[in-house]
Amino acid sequence: MTTREDMLKRIRQALSHPIDGPSAAPPNPVPTEDLTGVMPAIPPEELLPKFEEELAKVGGAHHRATNRRELEDILHTIVNQAQAPSVVLSRNILIAELGLAEAVRAWNVETFTWPGLDADSLSGNPKGQADSAVPAAERARYREACFAAQVGITGADFALSETGSLVVTSATEGSQLASLAPPVHVALYRRSQLVASLDDVLARLDMPRTPQEPLSGRSIVFITGTSRTADIEQILIKGVHGPREVHAILVEDTCLPR
Repeated sequence: MTTREDMLKRIRQALSHPIDGPSAAPPNPVPTEDLTGVMPAIPPEELLPKFEEELAKVGGAHHRATNRRELEDILHTIVNQAQAPSVVLSRNILIAELGLAEAVRAWNVETFTWPGLDADSLSGNPKGQADSAVPAAERARYREACFAAQVGITGADFALSETGSLVVTSATEGSQLASLAPPVHVALYRRSQLVASLDDVLARLDMPRTPQEPLSGRSIVFITGTSRTADIEQILIKGVHGPREVHAILVEDTCLPR
């Protein structure tokens, strides 16, 4: 059979037209054997070391803060090294509970926050203020601030151990730009947000169960290391399509106000 005949045969098969002769088996049939164990399970005690290891492989940096002073020292070092005159913060409730906007302002750094971001306005609403409640002009100013800032500070919905990925959603952050536009991205997460696999992420996401329950305005981003491209010239360049630095900070419960 010639290449042309083979191509036409495949087209007829795709169009469900009858063809002469027995039909060939699909080239890559779905395996029927049990695939359990293809990705080994990660024991709970290994979730954090595995996340740190995988994050380092993709160019990210990991930090741990066991108290408020350590957290501020880590953030201050990152902001200073970035020589950042301005920082933008997402609407994640952890940022509001920690009062990070006030801490950053104390370093004489211009600070932009999601409109209405404070612990009182977010308490009782862990997903923060809805986009529809924020005037368009204020959203536009926040967008401009994201592109002008040198550092973006966000939370994270999950820290995915098997790939070293940070999972960020618009439901908790308000705008994804704080994690995408600034050259340096800092994501805060808590130990309870460490998960082993993508299956665990999908199982824990607050997703609608039926088509009658639309989830408006939700976007989910998996951030795996720094932005990098080699394009046609095959010269690796960081930070072309996103942050050139990614920092993940584990915020222990002892950092939070009592």
